[in-house]
Amino acid sequence: MKKPFSAKLSGALKNWNTFLVVLLVLEFVVFGAANSKFLRIPLLLTSINDFIAICLISLFVTFVMITGGIDIQAGSIVGLTSIVIGVSWQDFGLNIWGAVLLAIVVAALCGALSGFFVAYCGVQAMVVTLGGSFLYAGLALLVSTLSSTESYQGISGFPDSFKAITSYKLFGVIPSQVLIFLAMTLIAWLLLHKSKYGRKVFLVGVNQQAAEFSGINTRRVILSTYVLSAVSAAVAGIVLTSYLGTAKSDLGSTLTMNIITACVLGGTLSTGGKGSAIGTALASLVIGLMRFGMPLCFKVNTQYLDIPIGILLIVVVVGRAAANHPKTAALFAKLKKKNAAKAAK
Repeated sequence: MKKPFSAKLSGALKNWNTFLVVLLVLEFVVFGAANSKFLRIPLLLTSINDFIAICLISLFVTFVMITGGIDIQAGSIVGLTSIVIGVSWQDFGLNIWGAVLLAIVVAALCGALSGFFVAYCGVQAMVVTLGGSFLYAGLALLVSTLSSTESYQGISGFPDSFKAITSYKLFGVIPSQVLIFLAMTLIAWLLLHKSKYGRKVFLVGVNQQAAEFSGINTRRVILSTYVLSAVSAAVAGIVLTSYLGTAKSDLGSTLTMNIITACVLGGTLSTGGKGSAIGTALASLVIGLMRFGMPLCFKVNTQYLDIPIGILLIVVVVGRAAANHPKTAALFAKLKKKNAAKAAK
């Protein structure tokens, strides 16, 4: 019995990660040929500092998108996390690790609030998280007014123990940010692909009503994905604050499009039901290396780096829609028949 086209397409998408690996290799070839500095291992490893937030957050925004939602508030939560750490440590006298814990709790509550409106009130995720992005950015600005330091200057002077989060290098070469990214990728992969929770996330995205009938508390699952996304944004905020040595309320303001692009490029369907933690991790590296390589190798102004990222997002979305279109399926079927006829001759 012949497999239907949808089954073949599903099989092809399983090889999407291979395509992303090829894309990564092409980046090394193109950028390396343009400028040999790109291939210097220490420089490459250090470059992850420029896009670590995209890598960390997109892993768990993938969970949200698999359920059929979207999260565009994560960037604002990064800034909120950073300024909460700074103000609670410098102005409220909290121990630095107490400040970090407080920031994670605040971020989790932000995610829970947005997740509640999506899961229990039926409000569209786009509307809720768009409102959340403005709300949490505003809260970050409000918190910054509680500081004795002017908001434009940022809060600095953090203890060495906090800065050590990002200053440590394994074997004197591999930055701790790389280790954090690998650890977060492993956690996301285990949760999404090797646990009952992950199966529930996928089932909710495929058919929420069927998942409800099978005994899954779909509302709780949906809410939990927004909490996970917010906590990942908090981790990114902690890492960025430690690396820069400065707490600022607008730290993650430019991350949204890159995060969504990493999820979509990684194979996550915007309609839900399909996604991959490894795919998202690879896609975030593709985007990160593109953002690093274009200014270094082709002198592209950093102000214009969103243009290729936007083009990449449009190409992936349009390409996927075209691949799933019935006319495309019919075209592939005709081509297969022709090839089969030629082979028979």
